[in-house]
Amino acid sequence: MLDALTLVTGVAALLLAAWCGWAAYRDQPTKDWHLIGMAVVFLLTLVQLVVGVVQLTRGEKPEQGTTIFVAYLLGAFACIPAAGIMSLSERSRWGSVTAAAGGVVLAVLEVRLFDIWGS
Repeated sequence: MLDALTLVTGVAALLLAAWCGWAAYRDQPTKDWHLIGMAVVFLLTLVQLVVGVVQLTRGEKPEQGTTIFVAYLLGAFACIPAAGIMSLSERSRWGSVTAAAGGVVLAVLEVRLFDIWGS
């Protein structure tokens, strides 16, 4: 797994969480700019998914097992779209809270992916 990609994705997820958390603090719903930020983070997880699958097909193996690695990789890939859909269904400050929570969850998943892959 590419450590730099995992780090960038985790930091981007935390930045998204802080941004959406700030909007929630200001009692604002999720706006178009937040959705664009979610799209950027989602693209990073898409790249990470592709890189992870390519490395697995090349014969590289994660230290803690392929099944758990793939499960976390798919979870990281689905995290931000799920949070985005839920934040759009709640057009209040709680939509921003949901998006912020999705960013925090993704950052935790990135740390776990780093641990599972091993360096």
